[in-house]
Amino acid sequence: MGTYDGMTYFGFAFLGGIFFFLLGFVLRKYTAKMKVKRAEEKAKNIINDSKVEAERRKRESMLEAKDLSLKMRAEFEEEAKERRKEISVMEKRLLQREENTDKKMEFIERRESDLKKNEDDLKQKHDEINHHKEELNGLLQEEKTRLQDISGMSKEQAKAMLVKKMEDEARHDAAYTIKRVQEETKDKADREARKIVGLAIEKCAMDHTVETTVSVVNLPSEEMKGRIIGREGRNIRAMEMATGVDIIIDDTPEAVVISGFDKFRREIARISLERLIEDGRIHPGRIEEVVEKVKKEMEAKIKEEGENTLLDLGIHGVHSEIVRLLGRLKYRTSYGQNVLQHSKETAYLMSVMAGELRLDTTLAKRIGALHDIGKAVSHEMEGPHAALGAELARKCGEPNTVVHAIAAHHGDVEPKTLLAVLVQAADTISASRPGARRETLESYVKRLDDLEAIANEFSGVEKTYAIQAGREIRVIVQPDKIDDANAAVVALEIKKKIEQSLQYPGQIKVMVIRETRSIEYAK
Repeated sequence: MGTYDGMTYFGFAFLGGIFFFLLGFVLRKYTAKMKVKRAEEKAKNIINDSKVEAERRKRESMLEAKDLSLKMRAEFEEEAKERRKEISVMEKRLLQREENTDKKMEFIERRESDLKKNEDDLKQKHDEINHHKEELNGLLQEEKTRLQDISGMSKEQAKAMLVKKMEDEARHDAAYTIKRVQEETKDKADREARKIVGLAIEKCAMDHTVETTVSVVNLPSEEMKGRIIGREGRNIRAMEMATGVDIIIDDTPEAVVISGFDKFRREIARISLERLIEDGRIHPGRIEEVVEKVKKEMEAKIKEEGENTLLDLGIHGVHSEIVRLLGRLKYRTSYGQNVLQHSKETAYLMSVMAGELRLDTTLAKRIGALHDIGKAVSHEMEGPHAALGAELARKCGEPNTVVHAIAAHHGDVEPKTLLAVLVQAADTISASRPGARRETLESYVKRLDDLEAIANEFSGVEKTYAIQAGREIRVIVQPDKIDDANAAVVALEIKKKIEQSLQYPGQIKVMVIRETRSIEYAK
């Protein structure tokens, strides 16, 4: 019994030990799993916290970089603004000095001319006095000789000598009378001419039209300036290349300035920019599309302008090419004066003067309207505009009277008709009115024309645009004819030709652009 109890106790103890061992093993395994789970959750929390912290630091870094970029951009724009102001001041000073120098040279030339004229007058008077003295001495000697001869003359000889002397005196008096009548007639003709010219000017009171080299486009907001510039300046570069003008975006509130010497290009750029702003889609492809469309519309507008001008003047039967060129004169200036307005004014002046002289007023208007038609092609063809205009009129079937008057209106050809003389007078009257012309602008525009002409002489050049008031010329070359290496050579040759051919202040930047595009359409 005692042995059985001992075995029973030992069995329970053994089973209890196994139970507690298993229980401890289970508890340890559970505890280990809990620890691993807590460790994994802690690791996940740490990773999430690290991601949040990294994201926060990334945002802070981006904000700091953006602030730094904005600050640097503001500093750059401020510096660029100061530079532009300095350059503008220097340009004004140079122009002022140039004007002062020109005025001094004109004053010196006038003084020299006056001194030369006075010297010639004094010399002439001195020669006249000497001539009169010689004539007086000759007369005295002649009278002495005659008196000596009379003392030995017969009655008939003395009578014949007296008659001859009276005839000589009568001839002298007649010559004096003829001269006096001629002078009076000339004075009367001058008075009548001044009267006719004054009457023509009085009846023809047209506005003074002086063009500038800039156009202003108003913007709906300041934010639009950034869209016009585009990312890294792509939009503004595309606009300048497509139109050949300079787009100036400065601190002027809600406005963009278009600068260029060619009014036709400026008008295309102005209309295109206004349409792009209204449409809202501004990118290089859209810019090229709008500019091409506006160019086509401007050609139609030019023809319409020519037709309206001829309709206002009452001129009919003009060739369509002449009509188109006449409309193009609206975007052409001469010494700052709008050529189309000048042509209309010349036509009106000629009509009035021809009416006073009882000439054909309709033909006079026709000559006046077409006398400067050569200026529409003078930048494309060589030769004086009078000769070019006469040749155009001849090819387009204008009468010989019109062709001759156009060719002679600047004295290149001797005028053979009264209308050819009248067109010279009307042209001079219209051009010489106060404020009608500005010679400084004309010389500036001619320099820009010469600059573009020099670049166009080179083979492979497709388009040329003089911008930045002549301080830069952009040359677009044909990529299939000029490669990248030759583009640098072309820029160097153009630079040398400009240095040899032109005189200009400061320096001129020559930029050669070679662009290749591959276009396909998905259908």
